Amino acid sequence: MKGCLHKNICCRNTIGSIGIVERTCVRFAPIVTLTLTLVHSLLCTNAWAVETDAFSRIIKPAFQKHCAKCHGAESEVEGDVNLLQLQSDNLNTNTELVRSLIDVLDLEEMPPEDEPQLQPQLRQQLVAELKAILHASVAKQKRFSHAPIRRMNRFQYNNAVIDLFDLKCIVFTLPERMMRDHRGYFKPETGKMADVVTVGSRPLGKSQMIESRLAGVAAFPQDLRAEHGFDNRGDHLSLSPLLMESFLKLGQSITQSPDFVPKKIGIWKEFFAPPAAGVDQSTELRTRLERFLTRAFRRPVKDDLLDRYVVFVSHQIDSGIEFSDAMKLVAAATISSPKFLYLYDKSSKSETAETIDDFELASRLSFFLWGSIPDLKLLELAAAGELKKPEILDTQIDRMLKDRKLKRFCDSFPAQWLQLERIISSVPNREKFPGFYFSKYRTSMHMMMEPLLLFETILIENQPITQLIDSDFTYRSNFLQNAYQDLRNDPKGQAKKSGGSVGVLSFYRVPVKDRRNGGVITNAAVMTMTSGPERTQPITRGAWIAGVIFNNPPKPPPADVPPLAEKVIEGEEHLTLRERLAVHRERSDCKGCHARIDPLGFALENYDPIGVWRTKYKNGREVDMSGILFRKHEFTDVVEFKDAILAEKDRFARGLAGHLLSYALARELGASDQVALDNIAAVAAADDYKIQTLIKQVILSEPFQSKTHPNANQSLR
Repeated sequence: MKGCLHKNICCRNTIGSIGIVERTCVRFAPIVTLTLTLVHSLLCTNAWAVETDAFSRIIKPAFQKHCAKCHGAESEVEGDVNLLQLQSDNLNTNTELVRSLIDVLDLEEMPPEDEPQLQPQLRQQLVAELKAILHASVAKQKRFSHAPIRRMNRFQYNNAVIDLFDLKCIVFTLPERMMRDHRGYFKPETGKMADVVTVGSRPLGKSQMIESRLAGVAAFPQDLRAEHGFDNRGDHLSLSPLLMESFLKLGQSITQSPDFVPKKIGIWKEFFAPPAAGVDQSTELRTRLERFLTRAFRRPVKDDLLDRYVVFVSHQIDSGIEFSDAMKLVAAATISSPKFLYLYDKSSKSETAETIDDFELASRLSFFLWGSIPDLKLLELAAAGELKKPEILDTQIDRMLKDRKLKRFCDSFPAQWLQLERIISSVPNREKFPGFYFSKYRTSMHMMMEPLLLFETILIENQPITQLIDSDFTYRSNFLQNAYQDLRNDPKGQAKKSGGSVGVLSFYRVPVKDRRNGGVITNAAVMTMTSGPERTQPITRGAWIAGVIFNNPPKPPPADVPPLAEKVIEGEEHLTLRERLAVHRERSDCKGCHARIDPLGFALENYDPIGVWRTKYKNGREVDMSGILFRKHEFTDVVEFKDAILAEKDRFARGLAGHLLSYALARELGASDQVALDNIAAVAAADDYKIQTLIKQVILSEPFQSKTHPNANQSLR
């Protein structure tokens, strides 16, 4: 890029962060240079000697003084980690341990609250030295976690079949699509979200299932989500013999559907229609199948495989089957083939990470942003060996972010990231919260649209991701706007709420004047889905903040810890919820997690189980939501809590980058990915935390553009 300051940095080909900076313009230089200075010193000097000296001078003495009580005892050590047994050599090779140490020190989770604390300067020094060890170790080992072979989930399958045949309808209805675009409001090419949008909501049931789709085609079962993850993970997307048989039947039901006709199939003329008179059928057949299979299998088809498909169709035609019907048979076989169903990288025997080829890059791009197979443009660039060229790749990313197929990313990522499916099963006590219900429907079907529309707007308009924390605008239906007011002023729900439509819903862009309302954190949908039928659940809310916002989910609670009763038991009527939950912190194995998540959950305690603001409990006691974030940002109200999170917006940017990278690679992130996350967040921060910059840097990152043989990862654990 013309004018870039980092064109001639030495060893720029030794680590992916340099590749990022080469594509980064001058305005990013100040922040990124700090990262590069550290990496450069490790890679271009005697880094290992420096680390050994730092370990003996700084790290080991600190462990001995501050950590030995719990992690250095001669008998039992907590977490099976004995820090006093560590030496410089085994710390250099144990990247997962180094990552864990960085996390607990950087987030000030260790030492525990009731133990002597580290001085801020020493804590910063320890984090810096451990990061230096991690960066050097990753650069030396040059490996990433393996992206497992996996089949398409049903959302991706639906999209891929639509794109392959250029269908003018959907294949089957997907309940996991929580918000449906009516009247074409989603226009990313404009860079602007409409002030009025028309959407449908999944909980509306049958009215939202009425879509133009292929008759006689039934969806296979919905794919499960990984814990703290997404529904595209390899360990959840296996292919049993029974499911393989169902895919064979599914492929046949698609091409044999009465709706699988020329007016609904965009490629009918070029693929299914008989050749014109005088055209050599054998040559035409081979040409059509080569183009079709290349698109379906996402790379050029080999001659021997192509021959088998050609022979199959020719045999069908010779046996008297009409040309179009024979092509339907081969199309059904294609979309049932493992080469279509499975997502995987070409095998590699290298013990270090390798750069993926252009076709693999095309697939990663398309399944990340479009949830489907690459289009012809991506495949053409891949075939020419040009897709990986920085200027070409930048152009293609921009094109994809402006394509309307980006709606598929919005239909999948934000709802799963925010865990919004939980709102579907939220059923507040109807007697306590009658205002939540109208007719046989719930206000949740309007609530859930608000954070999804906020995310889409931030993405289309390329706004800073900080708007997700504290937005100055939102989208509300008339019903939702009235519901907010009615529930606040008339919590018993006696006031008549107008606009309670249960069909197509119109949402209006409105400014947020009260900071208690903006962003996803204090959204009524999130408040409702993290509560029980009777009361709020601060621990659930805190775990949601820790996992979703900071990408640092807590471990599951011990199996022998009973949950707090939903209803207040006799003798505790006078207590606040904070006082009732205090007993959970008395156990030593509970203290650590509660010290981390309780302040996050109680920060939202002014919102009742359906998101209505309150200052007192029903027993008259004042709601106390005060706390401290990361042991350094005190807050006394929810606005100060948002300010505390914004003071740590680099952590949020890094956490969101982690969610995006994990979603893009369909795998859990490991220690070796942390260097890339540092770089992604730094570049995004330098561009005012713009969301498209964050997404682009995920794509440009080394983990996204690399593959590692699974056996090569054994030493990473």
